Amino acid sequence: MTERAGTPAEPDPPATEGATPGAPEKPRRRHWLRWTALGVAIVVLAAAGVGWWFYRKLDNNITTDTTAAAELRRYEKERPAAVVSAARNILLIGSDTRAGEGNRKYGRDKGTQRSDTTILLHLSAGKKSATAMSLPRDLMVTIPSCRKPDGARTREQFAQFNWAFEFGGTACTIRTVEKLTGIRVDHHMVIDFRGFKKMVDAVDGVEVCLKEPVNDPDAKLKLPAGRQTLRGEQALGFVRARKSIGNGSDTERMDRQQQFLGALVNKVQSDGVLLNPTKLYPVLDAATKAITTDPGLDSLRDLYDLARSMRAIPTEKVQFLTVPRRPYSYDANRDELVQPAASQLFKELREDRPVAVTPDEEKKPGADGKPDDADAPTPSVAPTFTGRNAAEGVCS
Repeated sequence: MTERAGTPAEPDPPATEGATPGAPEKPRRRHWLRWTALGVAIVVLAAAGVGWWFYRKLDNNITTDTTAAAELRRYEKERPAAVVSAARNILLIGSDTRAGEGNRKYGRDKGTQRSDTTILLHLSAGKKSATAMSLPRDLMVTIPSCRKPDGARTREQFAQFNWAFEFGGTACTIRTVEKLTGIRVDHHMVIDFRGFKKMVDAVDGVEVCLKEPVNDPDAKLKLPAGRQTLRGEQALGFVRARKSIGNGSDTERMDRQQQFLGALVNKVQSDGVLLNPTKLYPVLDAATKAITTDPGLDSLRDLYDLARSMRAIPTEKVQFLTVPRRPYSYDANRDELVQPAASQLFKELREDRPVAVTPDEEKKPGADGKPDDADAPTPSVAPTFTGRNAAEGVCS
């Protein structure tokens, strides 16, 4: 056959098995598949690029404290050795400095550092428990000679604990804690007022219960009685208030801080924050902007590993307690350790042994901070101290 006179016709293409009349030809199908693959590749690369941008942003949020690390290296020989290498001890310092954005409204900045709250967080070697031990700011301790910001050095002296942070910042506080407890501090984090508020806002607030209404102008806090969710400014006022809630003591304020932190941990774990990227990012963004930390925790990967290890710990195994203390013999406005209970607690944490806590009203002796079985003949029984766990929350 010919297509037209004198011109041979193109031979008909061989029939393809299974071909359907009118179906698209293979070249066109391959062409479509190539464009589809290219589109998928672009989407994947774009997602990876966005993920990398978020990672770099969060990573760059973190402030690294190289000064403290350098100062601690000068005193490495006098620092205690880690007894259980797989366990971790992290010193958490709440700074009430008035310097920096958002902090000036809490008072005039006199150019000094202040530690409002100090907690030694012990993570067990098997990541089966976490114990947060509060150290009263008015506890009388021996503060070693420390380097001041201007380069001068202080003398070793017996003074209230929070002077260490004012004298020589984080390094001086760490050395004071190590001298007091014999526990090696592996890492540290410092968080200020603004950072704390942003952390609470990132989890959409924390629920508390108040038996009576509160009106405390100094803490910028005015709340009705009853169950309510606190955010930002209110949450900060709640953990800082001293004169208007309870008996006005710093001891009660520390207990309230522990309850609030426990409720915060409980909400993060129960609300699925750590497993949901859309919920996790705001928390990470707030956390990384809020903290100043040592070089060992100054990357997003380091913080993620820490959060992942905390995620595996049941909330009832996240415990809060205050070091056993009582009014100082020579000044009722200061604190001193209760012995041998305090030394026993330090030993249990140092050697990564289990520590149990129970609410104050459930303890048998309890009033002097002495563990229930401090005089027990067998050391195999875990000592019990006054405290609470994260599962209880503030409204328990």
